[in-house]
Amino acid sequence: MKNTKPLSYLLGSMYLAGIIGLSFEKTEAFFQLITPFHLLSVCFFLIYTHEKINSRFLIFSLVISLLGYLIEVAGVNTGLIFGHYTYLTTLGPNVFGTPPMIGINWFIMIYTTGMLVLSLQIENIYLKSALGAAFMTLFDLIAEPVAIAQNMWSWQNDTPPIQNYVAWFLISFVLLLYFFKQNFQTPNRLAKTVWIYQWLFFGILFLKLI
Repeated sequence: MKNTKPLSYLLGSMYLAGIIGLSFEKTEAFFQLITPFHLLSVCFFLIYTHEKINSRFLIFSLVISLLGYLIEVAGVNTGLIFGHYTYLTTLGPNVFGTPPMIGINWFIMIYTTGMLVLSLQIENIYLKSALGAAFMTLFDLIAEPVAIAQNMWSWQNDTPPIQNYVAWFLISFVLLLYFFKQNFQTPNRLAKTVWIYQWLFFGILFLKLI
């Protein structure tokens, strides 16, 4: 298994810097600006520390990123999937009303959640996918207020509808089912660490909004 400790410390410092930087008005705009670079770094480190980087894994990574992006394109342009929302500036430039970086974010979320559930050694693939989708949906509940406050996106009537969370669960379930069908044998320790960092990052910023 690859040694992930140095990258864990590096990413930990990056997430901590993000929490501090986004908490102060004078530095908030700068840390919003570098958010896409942070996501790209996390994505690169996750791929680098995957145990067997082969064509199957790379295709999986590309498919999840592309599907995540296309789902968001459909969602933002129709309002039929998640509800009516608009992407703002923090996640970078928009193409068809949607930042391509959101596809990278879907990969990070599906991969880290999948690796966490994989480490629990649950046998039933549908149970694993449902548990992971529940984690994803609970995470979205915490992340939404933070994302809105940090100019990632905005919602019609300023509040995500229940439809958003139902869609999150169903889409996450399908994408996680695809993850588990890849039969990755060895959990990525960095992925579990990133999963924890993500929860701490959004959880702390969420508490600051209360």
